[in-house]
Amino acid sequence: MTDPVLPHPSAVPPSGNLLADRRFTYGEALLKEEDGEAAADLFRQVLELVPDWAPAWLALGDAELLCRREDGALAAWQRCLALHPADLLGAQPRLARLGAADAGQALGHGYIAALFDEYADRFDTHLTETLQYRAPQMLADLLLARQSRFKRVFDAGCGTGLMAAAIRPRADVIVGCDLSSAMVAQARHKGLYDRLSCQDVVAALQAEPAASYDLVVAADVFVYIGDLLPVFAACHHGLDRDGYLAFTTQSTTQERVVIGEDLRAAHSEAYLRTCAHTAGFTVLILDAVSVRQDRGQPVPGWLCLMQKA
Repeated sequence: MTDPVLPHPSAVPPSGNLLADRRFTYGEALLKEEDGEAAADLFRQVLELVPDWAPAWLALGDAELLCRREDGALAAWQRCLALHPADLLGAQPRLARLGAADAGQALGHGYIAALFDEYADRFDTHLTETLQYRAPQMLADLLLARQSRFKRVFDAGCGTGLMAAAIRPRADVIVGCDLSSAMVAQARHKGLYDRLSCQDVVAALQAEPAASYDLVVAADVFVYIGDLLPVFAACHHGLDRDGYLAFTTQSTTQERVVIGEDLRAAHSEAYLRTCAHTAGFTVLILDAVSVRQDRGQPVPGWLCLMQKA
């Protein structure tokens, strides 16, 4: 997925100043055209009118980074975060991208939920037609080559149900969860799930009885979770003996976890193997793949299958 540079305006209240809002809209357009200097000038004008409006500080940081002024970008994003600690706008992942925040904790639940609530209506078309997204089918092929049928499947971060569509013919029961209520609504409309909930992966799996599932699957979900150890531990709790955890994520050659230019988490091979061992999984498959494109280029990632040890 390629997310918008700035969040949907519903993430925070408007500025309350008509002139400021108009200039902000012009600045957004200039950002999309990659005219950083002109955009930064407009956002500074906005902040003269509404000095404590968090979206303008976030946008100013984006413009400063476009102009290669990292110090200015960091200062603007830090101001945004101070004004809007819930961080529905995504200041934290921007800070983490430049090493000024913990990459493992940078992607907050509020930010992800707000992002995908806005994205839900166009999600399927954008992924499958624009980004050539293949994670669900790649995971389904991987799993069905190993086991012909699954009794109970937990679709972690189910989105609109693309993963369920790929595996439904070979699954007796599918349960899904997602942070975004709009995504859950789209998934419910498709009628592919036996049960759905709107909550994060760790909370959802911990609420399930132990050893409830023979498969937990997460198609491009861990790109929105930096620290995977709590997730793996929750998956271990939810899986029965010899149950499978299958997922895709983005890859990095750096040591552990990084937040990339696309504001998604990327995980190293060593980090994934360490988390698997710590949580009690055996790594069966960890293949370098690309499950989608970004700006016409394949995004490097992992296709992974683990088994509860």
